[in-house]
Amino acid sequence: MPTHSDMTTATTARGTSPGQAPEETGVLDSLQHQVALFARRAEQTRLGGVGQARNSMDRAAYLLLNRLDQEGEMGVKKLALSMGIDSSTVTRQVAPLVDTGMVKRTSHPEDGRAVVLQLSPRGKARLEEVRSSRRELMALATEDWSADERDQFCHLLTRFNTALSVIHGVPQLATPSPS
Repeated sequence: MPTHSDMTTATTARGTSPGQAPEETGVLDSLQHQVALFARRAEQTRLGGVGQARNSMDRAAYLLLNRLDQEGEMGVKKLALSMGIDSSTVTRQVAPLVDTGMVKRTSHPEDGRAVVLQLSPRGKARLEEVRSSRRELMALATEDWSADERDQFCHLLTRFNTALSVIHGVPQLATPSPS
């Protein structure tokens, strides 16, 4: 695997983008590479969490359940808008969650044609089980970090995700506060 200095040397040999110093381009190349590795590791985390909850919940289900848990019941359109995806995608992704009893689908009280989605008690329990497993994995991955380093990493990762969301026009959910 290339080191940071290997990537900087290779980037400098290829040239830089207009307005960027060679060192900055090297750091940006290293950053995009680390983000790609992070995406792979995130998928491995989903597939190999800690304890009984491993191999248990795909990213779409986790994000949908988490959003319903944090924001409460809502219609398909609102959920889609809040996640930055289209309604048909939400409908497709929520169907197995309804089938397995993790999400309740009811008619809107004022407009019977509209659907309201709500996290069920079973969904809430399953979400907490997965969160707990992932929390344990994060503790293991950062066990030799100080509390300040964990806070800084979380802050910078949140800032990075927020910047990407702004670039892509995705509304932001309030960040869960540490408990």
